[in-house]
Amino acid sequence: MKSIKDPVHGYIQVDSTLLPLLDTPQVQRLRYIRQLGFSYLVYPGAHHTRFEHSLGTMHLVNALGTRLSLSPYDHAHVSAAGLLHDIGHGPFSHAIEGLSREFLGRKHTDIYEQLSTGNLGEVLSDTGLDPDLINRLINGDHPLSGIIHGDLDVDRMDYLLRDAHYTGVPYGTVDAMRLIRAMRLCDTGIMLDISGVQAAESLLIARTLMRPAVYYHHVSRIAEKMFTMAVYQYIKDDPARMLTSLLVADDAACMQYLLQADDPLVSGLAKNLYERKLFKRALYVGKDDVRDVHQITDESFLRERDLAEDIALEAGVSPGQVMVDIPAFPRDIWMDVMVKERYSVSRLEEVSPLVTTLNETRRSQWRLGVYAPEGMTDAISEAARKILSIKPFTRQERLI
Repeated sequence: MKSIKDPVHGYIQVDSTLLPLLDTPQVQRLRYIRQLGFSYLVYPGAHHTRFEHSLGTMHLVNALGTRLSLSPYDHAHVSAAGLLHDIGHGPFSHAIEGLSREFLGRKHTDIYEQLSTGNLGEVLSDTGLDPDLINRLINGDHPLSGIIHGDLDVDRMDYLLRDAHYTGVPYGTVDAMRLIRAMRLCDTGIMLDISGVQAAESLLIARTLMRPAVYYHHVSRIAEKMFTMAVYQYIKDDPARMLTSLLVADDAACMQYLLQADDPLVSGLAKNLYERKLFKRALYVGKDDVRDVHQITDESFLRERDLAEDIALEAGVSPGQVMVDIPAFPRDIWMDVMVKERYSVSRLEEVSPLVTTLNETRRSQWRLGVYAPEGMTDAISEAARKILSIKPFTRQERLI
């Protein structure tokens, strides 16, 4: 058993079975992957890493596993899954996952090869842990997956608490231990006791408030789009091979590749990121300003680049001077969690009307962005409104 001091949870205990996993290259690499990507450009304290988050997730898994009285075998595997669930992240966490999905058909949770081969595979074998079971737990294909891959999972509990701590944003307050104490096992997975409903609501509120304040802050989105464009230009001659090699790099190594690239667009974007010389908002509108929001929100980087090129042509500028940012439209929160109150069992939505309100709030938070260098935003804004069929300004907006 090893104790590790953590600013969020106090002391984290690492069981002797899992200590060899902690020292594998795959886990140690997470020390050099920022948890919040480019959010440090907005919140200077947001330099925490996927390594810290993985430890925190494992810590909460242990607490919940004890609460649920899991068998030693199941407890060891869900704890290992909590520690290993993020080893598939590329540089700056989610920043180039869209490229990975489009060019490689791979998500950050597609880690079975890492779990079953090489150094990590050997360590799992030596410790008697089943890589297939760990992979199923991480990807939601096991009755106990709800512990780390569910609507009230400990992964969310840790990152909300941790992100709020390091950004200083006061919206990520979650009573994790209250939630854990209210959870129990049932035939279909995890069930919540009625005493935990308020804690569950606080988690939903935290997720909703942290979206615009941290996860979708426009400066973070601009930096991420500049980075993604630089990576795309860097890999475009051989995307499968080059992207595969970048995905196993850490933040610093990836930035060095981009800064030293021969392509001036790649190195220029990387240099501007390094010096925080970011694009500005040419267009930033909500769902009510887009004529058909669902027609354009297909979450495709290549689709965004096609639109950026059309806007650039309309504005008479270089395509590299336009970034289009169309996030996926927020799905409704639909908590697949049953709540037990004495002799009755209901869905969380049925005992908490707050869920409906939060869904509308999430939809109102969605923003489509078009970004351009300073001094070019007016021309590109007009072109973007035409190409993207954005509704015209109202008289009041023009006066503002």
